[in-house]
This record gives sequence, C-alpha cells and structure tokens, in this order.
Amino acid sequence: MGKVLMVQGTASSVGKSLMVAALCRIYARRGLKVAPFKAQNMSNNAAVTADGGEIGRAQALQAAAAGIEPTVEMNPVLLKPASDSSSQVIVLGRPWVTLPAGEFYLNKERLWRVVTASLDRLRETYDLVIIEGAGSAAELNLRQGDIVNMAVAKYANAPVALVGDIDRGGIFAQLLGTLLLLPPEERSLVRWLVVNKFRGDEELFADGIQILVEKSSRPVLGVVPYIHDLRLPEEDAANLDEPQHVGCGEVMIAVIRLPHIANFDDFDVLASEPGVSVRFVNSPDRLLQESAVVIPGTKSTIFDLEWMRSHGIAKAIKDFLNRGGSVVGICGGYQMLGEAILDPTHVESRKGHVLGLGLLPGVTTFVSSKESHLAEAVVRKEAPGWAGGLAGQRVRGYEIHSGRTFGDTPWLTIVRRGRNEVDQMDGGMNRGGRVWGTYLHGIFGNVALRRAWLRSLGWVGGDTPGYSLEAELDRLAEHFEEHLNMQMLDSVLRGG
Repeated sequence: MGKVLMVQGTASSVGKSLMVAALCRIYARRGLKVAPFKAQNMSNNAAVTADGGEIGRAQALQAAAAGIEPTVEMNPVLLKPASDSSSQVIVLGRPWVTLPAGEFYLNKERLWRVVTASLDRLRETYDLVIIEGAGSAAELNLRQGDIVNMAVAKYANAPVALVGDIDRGGIFAQLLGTLLLLPPEERSLVRWLVVNKFRGDEELFADGIQILVEKSSRPVLGVVPYIHDLRLPEEDAANLDEPQHVGCGEVMIAVIRLPHIANFDDFDVLASEPGVSVRFVNSPDRLLQESAVVIPGTKSTIFDLEWMRSHGIAKAIKDFLNRGGSVVGICGGYQMLGEAILDPTHVESRKGHVLGLGLLPGVTTFVSSKESHLAEAVVRKEAPGWAGGLAGQRVRGYEIHSGRTFGDTPWLTIVRRGRNEVDQMDGGMNRGGRVWGTYLHGIFGNVALRRAWLRSLGWVGGDTPGYSLEAELDRLAEHFEEHLNMQMLDSVLRGG
C-alpha cells in the first residue's frame, strides 16, 4: 500500500488545496507516483474525468500537478449546491440524489464505504497519496457525520499537517485552538503546524514560531509567504469579489456573479492575457464601459435567470448590447440567452416554463439525464462574425449540463465526447458575432479562438505564448519547497 500524508486546515480557504497541489508536484518531480485525494468536496466548480465523471476542480488541478489524469476516486463524493438548503450529491462521478442539507449525514454509512474503497484503490496504485481535508479539522457539530477530516486520517493512520492562515489574523487561536478541540486520539495524528500566507519579514515572527512549538509540542513545518499573482483556478466562489487582472485593460470583461455560479475558472485564461481585465459583477450599475459581458455557468439556471431579472441585470445586459457591446453565455448562461427554458419534469425548478433573454433563437428543455463529457468540436464553415476565420478548426473543452438546446444558429459541431465520435450541433451566434453561446466549458483555453474573439473586441495583444498552467504549478511547488521543511515530510516516506 502506498504511503499517505494529509493536509488539514483551521478553516476554509487557508490554503489546503494549494499546499496539496504543491506537494503533488514536488514529489512527482522527485520520481514518485503521486495522487491527490479528497473524500468529500463541496463546489459547483467541477471538472470532468476521461470517463465523464464529475469531481472537484481542485482535485483535477492537483492531479495535473502530479502529472496524472484525474479519476473519480480522487474525489468520490462531490456536493453541488442547488439552493441555499439542498445539494446534488455526486458519487463516484455520477449524480446520485439531491438532498436537503439536514439529510446528507443520514447516508454516512453508505458514503463512508465509497470513500474508504476509493482511498484503498489509490493506495494500491500510487506510491504516495496526499489527502486534503475540508473546512476545519475541528467542526464539533459535524464530528459525528465526518467522512472527510479526522475520520479519514484515523482510517489511513495518516500523519497530518495542520494549516492556518496568518493573513486573517489570530494564527495562535487558529492552530492552538484547533488542537485543543480535538480529542487525544485525533490530536496525536497532527504531526506539524503550517503558518500560511505570511506577509513581511519572517524573522519578526521567530518568537511566534517558538510560542507555537512550546504550546503545541509540535514543530512548525514552515512559514509560507503569501504568493502574489498566482494564476491557478479558484475553487471557492467567495474569492471572486476582486478583479483577476489588476488595472483597466484595453479590453474589459464583466462576468455576472450569479448566486449559483459554476465553473468560473473558465475565465482565468482571459485575465491572463496582457491588456485584458476580468471582473465579477452582481449589480447593473457596474455594466458601464466593458467590452463584453459574460453570463457564466450555473447550477440553477432558472433561479439565476429570475435573479438577474429581479436585480435589473437582465435589462442592463440588453441595454449594453444595444450600445454595441458583446454578450456571451457559457452553458447555463447560453441557455439564458435563448427564447425560453422548459422544465416539464421539474429537474431544476417548480416552474415548468420561463422566458429567456431572447438574444438568440433557441429553446432549452431540461431532462433528467446529464451530459458530462470531455469534448472536442469543430468550428462550422458557416460560423459568422469573428468565428468565420476559424472555420474547420478544432477546439476542446468539456460539458456538464442537463438541458438540451435547439436553435437554428449553431456555430460548432461536437465531434467527440469522451472516447466516442459524435455529430452534434452546439451553440448559437448572431449574424454579427456579437452574441454567442456554447455548452463547452473551457472554450477560452483554445488560444486561437480566445484571441480571435478578443481581437473582435479591440484587443491588440501579440502572439506571445501567454498563460502556462505547467509554469504556474512549477512556481507553486518551488515556493512551498523553499519554505517547508521537506526533511520532516520525507521522514513519512521512510516510515518515520
């Protein structure tokens, strides 16, 4: 069985996911077969595996850091919030059931079997499995239903690195308080403390390290400085309040921050282009001088469409288009651009029929089955506007949707889903190319397409290589490797 190492945190967003990605990269570069694992994740920012399964985006990123293809065993339970009080439960990559929040833990026994079997399969295949916890290691009210934090650590007898975020303040209360709240058998598994997101002169925190060591009886694995301008996909929509690219670029793109926004990392590559500014907005008064407005994917298309109407955003988008702007819809956003959305079997909403924005011809009907695939498409020869120069080119992305949209202005033909060849029209685009949509997430990752669209908005950027995920992962790994005591971690691989 492969070795295990676990990263837990004092709270959400303290840096667990990035530390796991960094460690996956570090040990993969040393020649080990490494895999990430997170028993249960909650995020609408999903990725698709080669066999069409859904897992958390963070685990897909960690797999990329390890140089391997993601599999459903790396995130066997994924919760996708469908409302404030219910989530769709994805088990081993496939939709299982939608449950109210209070009923999830009634299924603990069944889900625990899935979790442990998945971890066991990974350990049979890989030299090292790096496990990520969720939220806080000491959620006292959730302890009885725990299938992701200390329950996993105890099952695997995994040594735990406990991470705190000093940028939030209260680092001593975070780390020492978490330890204090753990029962002795769980506390004994915590081998190291990590102070993450440090700003300033580390020498000024020397006494802080000493305090942590003395009061915890554990070594500090490292004080990791805050990483500026790291361009890796965000897992948590709570981090979308700031622009991804600082400054006013020659091209400014507003992405509507829907209540149930999903797969918002679609736009990271746009923000990586020089002269392009991306920001997430949730009020109509912020749609002023943008070059384009994007309606992103969502877990609840009908709810979020009604939310846009009630907040004046739908009208603002139409006014923006009338002023000469460009409007784009991705997945759920594409569904909203059409004439109507039908939900006759109440897959998503109790409303069986709602009007769309009417910016593209087409009607979407929700069905109970979900399309979830890696996909490849070809730009159709009759594609209008800026896409006309790309006719015949292949683009790659992935699909996650329950709706089927039928319109008469497709500009893409999907030719492959997973390992299967298909012939499926996709997307819609008006005659001038200023309004368009598609079901393909990740479409902006195709360089030629991305830059052709940006140039239609007035972008004059060059043909430099641009964003490189591999380079960013290397930068992340080198940062953590420099500031962590790797000899302490290496002792785990030697059985120490």
